[in-house]
Amino acid sequence: MKIKPRRTLCIATIVFLANPAIAADSTPSSSAPDKLGQARGLIADKKWAAAIDELKRVNETGSADWNNLMGYSLRKAATPDLNAAERYYNEALRIDPKHRGALEYSGELYLMKGDLAKAEQRLAALDKACFMPCEEFTDLKKAVQAFKANGNKFVAPQ
Repeated sequence: MKIKPRRTLCIATIVFLANPAIAADSTPSSSAPDKLGQARGLIADKKWAAAIDELKRVNETGSADWNNLMGYSLRKAATPDLNAAERYYNEALRIDPKHRGALEYSGELYLMKGDLAKAEQRLAALDKACFMPCEEFTDLKKAVQAFKANGNKFVAPQ
């Protein structure tokens, strides 16, 4: 049976839409061991110091995901280190300029620092990086709107 191009497009669209959304950091293929899995679990449990220690242990500094997770953990820590977080996000984006997690989280970081212009630059980059509206774009857009509605002051996401 020969599949017509239109039918192929429809099938491809259905397969694409049926797959779950990609996490803010990309998940490795099932054939490769996930060196960041333990750190991701600690982050999910909001154990920021332990996540930072685990990321240091793994030391995958050439990975955009590793840099994104380190930046996120430093930003969320009990005593946030925003400048270090910014360096890690920037490194993640140097490695992968379309890294959606790093774009979203660095945008939030810029809002925390009161830098609306840079946050909006990240939002524009996300708009281009997302094939369709994606969660990272939607979340950062809401954060920017909340920032503006609150007199240009950061509002922690709910």
